Amino acid sequence: MKKLTKQQLTEKILSSAGKFFRVTFLKKDGSVRDLNGRIGVVSRLKGGATLVDKDKFLVVYDMVNQGYRSVNKDTIQEVAFGGEVYQLGDN
Repeated sequence: MKKLTKQQLTEKILSSAGKFFRVTFLKKDGSVRDLNGRIGVVSRLKGGATLVDKDKFLVVYDMVNQGYRSVNKDTIQEVAFGGEVYQLGDN
C-alpha cells in the first residue's frame, strides 16, 4: 500500500482512463463509503448540465448502483486501481 497526498489520489483516479477503480471517501454526513466505478461514462447521460463544482468534486459512475455520484476530492481516503492500493498519507 502506497501513501499519497490528496492531490495524488485525485490524479490516480483521473489517470484511470475509463478503467474500473475503487474509491473510499467520506460522505457529507461523515460516514465512510466505498464506490466501485469509472469516470468518463457518458452512455447514461440524460441531457442537462451538471451543477457539480468540478474543481471540488469528481463525477464517478457507480457500477453497482448504476448512477452518477459526486466524490469530494478533499475527502478521498483510498483508491484501488490497476492492482495497487493507494492510501491518504499523513501529509
